[in-house]
Amino acid sequence: MKVAVYPGSFDPITNGHLDIISRASKVFDKVIVGVLINPEKKGMFSVDERVDLIKRVIKPFNNVSVQSFSGLLVNFMENNDSNVMIRGLRSVGDFEYELQTSLMNKKLNPNVETVFMMTSLEFSFLSSTAIKQVAVFGGCIKELVPDEIIDDVLRKAKEFN
Repeated sequence: MKVAVYPGSFDPITNGHLDIISRASKVFDKVIVGVLINPEKKGMFSVDERVDLIKRVIKPFNNVSVQSFSGLLVNFMENNDSNVMIRGLRSVGDFEYELQTSLMNKKLNPNVETVFMMTSLEFSFLSSTAIKQVAVFGGCIKELVPDEIIDDVLRKAKEFN
């Protein structure tokens, strides 16, 4: 069974993330969405809230699950019998960052492979940061995040502001 890990902060999960999850679920036997616990980064949503949001939007995918993790990604992958990491790319800038990260992970564990998936064109401008800004300032986030979580994002944006 080929298990892939799709790591990130997902604060919040976007339609771009969901697109990558959907496509990866067709390529791999199992996809684990890994939500990084980063105590140095204050998010809009807590880690538990992000895991809950993701659980709600991945229901249609029988081979996708979500877990939070802290520490090194390569250790999380090893603990989940995975040697494949999925990364979404929107631009050349993403590639430069992801290449360095991929090489570091490869140095830490030579068995780890990174699979880069180009974002679909309609989501190439999306980022969680941009969505938070739009939501905080009262803009429309429909079609940017999954419908199931729009109310959650708008509620948090009011608290965040």
